[in-house]
Amino acid sequence: MSAAHTLYPAVQLAATEGASEHRPLIITLFAAFVVATLVITVWAGRQTKSASDFYAGGRQFTGFQNGLAVSGDYMSAASFLGIAGAIALFGYDGFLYSIGFLVAWLVALLLVAEPLRNSGRYTMGDVLAYRMRQRPVRTAAGTSTIVVSIFYLLAQMAGAGVLVSLLLGITSDFGKIVIVALVGVLMILYVTIGGMKGTTWVQMVKAVLLIAGTLLITFLILLKFNFNISDLLGTAAGNSGKGSAFLEPGLKYGATGVSKLDFISLGIALVLGTAGLPHILIRFYTVPTAKAARKSVNWAIGIIGAFYLMTIVLGFGAAAILKPGDIIASNKAGNTAAPLAALEIGGGSGSTGGAILLAVISAVAFATILAVVAGLTLASSSSFAHDIYANVIRKGKATEKEEVRAARWATVAIGIVSIALGALARDLNVAGLVALAFAVAASANLPTILYSLFWKRFTTQGALWSIYGGLASSVLLVLFSPVVSSKPTSMFPSVDFAWFPLENPGLISIPLGFLLGWLGSVIGKEKPDTDKYAELEVKSLTGTGAH
Repeated sequence: MSAAHTLYPAVQLAATEGASEHRPLIITLFAAFVVATLVITVWAGRQTKSASDFYAGGRQFTGFQNGLAVSGDYMSAASFLGIAGAIALFGYDGFLYSIGFLVAWLVALLLVAEPLRNSGRYTMGDVLAYRMRQRPVRTAAGTSTIVVSIFYLLAQMAGAGVLVSLLLGITSDFGKIVIVALVGVLMILYVTIGGMKGTTWVQMVKAVLLIAGTLLITFLILLKFNFNISDLLGTAAGNSGKGSAFLEPGLKYGATGVSKLDFISLGIALVLGTAGLPHILIRFYTVPTAKAARKSVNWAIGIIGAFYLMTIVLGFGAAAILKPGDIIASNKAGNTAAPLAALEIGGGSGSTGGAILLAVISAVAFATILAVVAGLTLASSSSFAHDIYANVIRKGKATEKEEVRAARWATVAIGIVSIALGALARDLNVAGLVALAFAVAASANLPTILYSLFWKRFTTQGALWSIYGGLASSVLLVLFSPVVSSKPTSMFPSVDFAWFPLENPGLISIPLGFLLGWLGSVIGKEKPDTDKYAELEVKSLTGTGAH
């Protein structure tokens, strides 16, 4: 068996006789989280009576509740597993993810949250269709939403495979694929049964659990180093084998001109991507007023900010107490660094404390994955049902019952696609995968949303050029990048068709999305509907006539 598929000996809990006594405890704790979230979903599902309940939770959540749910939606497997792994392996350069994900919220707060809440009803397509031709822009918005959601789902599926494999000692590729499939089935159950109400409550519970679990590990790591940050960083640098370079820029992004461009590309995608993520955008529709939407983002910034500060301790703590070779041996992309650190800090292999901490942290991370995949699947299935099925295929004549039924069937289809792609992506760093989703969202969705809300000359042709151009360019560049082929950590490492040198396409595709939106509007023969724009402007800024 190759080193890449050999688990770090201390975590072969299910494979060694010495750990067998802890296996029931681990599985019990793990199952408890899953059962609890399913119970919440069934309870909420019984209260889902209308399309408004399914898509927007009946708009009954307070600013604080929605802020907690937004945090739960945003703090994904990438946040917990991928960032800790990136910092543990690349030090300062991995820290960029923590900063980028947090700063991105300022863009969402200042430019998107309140106007979007005032202008739409259930989806991004509602905002675009207000002043443009319904069918083409809704088709484009629905297509973009589904593609972005599937990119993001890949990261969560990959994280789930890594986590459960680590927890149960599964080393075979087939076993990991089965785990990914089980996550997909649970995801389908959450959305089809609970809708937005169930998903929101699961996200709120998961946010509390994730903050508590991360706080516990952060406290224990700091306690080990007597709360001396300098000592922690020094030990991490020494243990990494890279010395002081571990604490300086350039270990991953900076060795060559191409890697520096990749750094810039990643930074742009992280900062601009949040405001275009479909599963985050639909969260603004679950509150009754624009003021509550603004308040929910303020709460989310506080909660998410505290969490990302702790991921820095998690990452450098893992680097300080684990060997880089052991982290890579467990998972090539470093996704198991946080759970491995929890095991080690709790007492190591064979200890009850280590087994309990590993089980709790892995179960919390798994609950994180389930909540996020439910939100993503809900966003994409809602967009298909509301934008494409109800308004394009049925031309606005579908009943609410038919629309919700279409959303549930779309959930099943999206779940199957996600399972298939997630199985292929199981060895990729989940933070890197999420960064790709951010790049696609920032390329296709953000230019169209901003132009629609703030530029009166924007036209249907401009919207179509922006969405399809941004979407096609970002996806095409990803397919022909080192993420998919040519490197040991690629999706297909044994082949090489990576003619695009950057791992993140944002540097090219995001400006292109904005450029195409402008170009399509100014060269087209269609005249913009300035009266509709004036109505939308008043509605977006004041909330007059908002749903």
